[in-house]
Amino acid sequence: MSESQSAYRHILKATSIFGGVQVFNILVSVIRSKIIAVLIGPAGMGIAGLLNATLNLISGFTNLGLETSAVKDISQAGTENNTPKISRTVSVLSRLIWLTGTLGFVVTLLLSPWLSYLSFGNYDFTWAFAWTAIVLLFKQLTSGNIAVLQGLRKHKYLAQANLYGSGVGLVISVPLYYYWKLDAIVPSILLSAVISFVFSMLYCKKLAIPSEVVKSREALREGKEMLKLGYALSFMGLLVIAASYIVQIFISHSGDVEEVGLFNAGITIINSYVGIIFNAMGTDYYPRLAVIANDNAKVRESVNQQALIGVLLLTPVILIFIMLMPQLIHLLYSTKFTPIIAMVGWGIFGMFFKAVSWSVGYILIAKGDTGIFIKTAIGFNTFSVLLNIAGYYYYGLEGLGVSLLIYYVLHLIIVTGIAKYRYNFYFEREFYKIGTCCFAWILLIYFAMYLEDGILRYVIMGILVLISGLYSLYQLDKKIKILGLLRQYITKK
Repeated sequence: MSESQSAYRHILKATSIFGGVQVFNILVSVIRSKIIAVLIGPAGMGIAGLLNATLNLISGFTNLGLETSAVKDISQAGTENNTPKISRTVSVLSRLIWLTGTLGFVVTLLLSPWLSYLSFGNYDFTWAFAWTAIVLLFKQLTSGNIAVLQGLRKHKYLAQANLYGSGVGLVISVPLYYYWKLDAIVPSILLSAVISFVFSMLYCKKLAIPSEVVKSREALREGKEMLKLGYALSFMGLLVIAASYIVQIFISHSGDVEEVGLFNAGITIINSYVGIIFNAMGTDYYPRLAVIANDNAKVRESVNQQALIGVLLLTPVILIFIMLMPQLIHLLYSTKFTPIIAMVGWGIFGMFFKAVSWSVGYILIAKGDTGIFIKTAIGFNTFSVLLNIAGYYYYGLEGLGVSLLIYYVLHLIIVTGIAKYRYNFYFEREFYKIGTCCFAWILLIYFAMYLEDGILRYVIMGILVLISGLYSLYQLDKKIKILGLLRQYITKK
């Protein structure tokens, strides 16, 4: 087996493992969203959305991006197979996680009255924010455990921790919403965070990594590089959260809390359901890229491989969502969420461009290029907020979908330009050839959407879905002989 074929197989294997986890998480999210939509409606989703958006905003201030920056240090120590170094790195991370988690808890608790007024225009949710302050501590502890599992590339443990955490969280949340309705929002958020922490801790302990006593001063000194990159990542994450928060506040004041709920429902479909590929691939992609970050030729090869797999896997998913858009939205939520159909349609189109820019953007993180990272983060998120506000102001929810598409296109152009200038990165001819074909399938299905004859419309869209799926399968088979692997698997069974 060639080195290139082995690399493609590794990417697809990791994607399939975490893709399965993401599918399960999506099913859990669908059931939870359906329950919220039916039992407490768009208004309830708006309240939950604002609570989570606020918590994410504070977390962006206080977590210092350790959940991502630590992966680089741990993966490098793991590659060297240096047990003492792994032990020391994990112990330093653990101390930093406790410090930042406690900081998030204290900040949220002290600011709870102000957060309630800022988010909802009154102080009615002060106690809600006070209770959810505990969530920030458990989320940070969980992120530390996940960073260890991801950095050491313990895919099986990481997948199982996610599966059990999501499943048990759902089982507990369902009766809460059924009996308590709106009053279940805070307990559900809190219990879900605690359950995720418990399972991540249990699987992290299975690694039996020797622990060391590390004082806070030592952790801050030894974790300087981790914190430096983490600060840049945290700053970028904070900008993303702040951008989303500003847009939600604008919608809340210009429209109402139900519009916020509709917006959050649409974003969930775009980022969580359609964006399953990113979550599945990113778990293995970043640690793998961090190890070869100093070799531009290897980085270029790895990014091209990742982008190619991403486009091939995502294209059929995009087409299926476009074809079944109204039915899926009614299934995932209810008929009350019909207004987001146009928004989701445009946003999903943008995910094609995000699949490519996402692959390229990880170069900056893997190389720890904090200066350019922060500058681009400020520019991109400022532009995103202005686009989204303008889109909603002039064209409502559909305008938000259009603004997302424009943003992803420009993000791809700029990020690729930066990577070419600083790291001599470029896409190979094969990627352009395959990417153009995949883009053509998406364009064609969008044109088919406007056919007046309903039967003809669905027939043509179904044919396009089939063609795109077969094309992706054909290209994957050329890379990794996927059909041969399937035949071997069936023969063994």
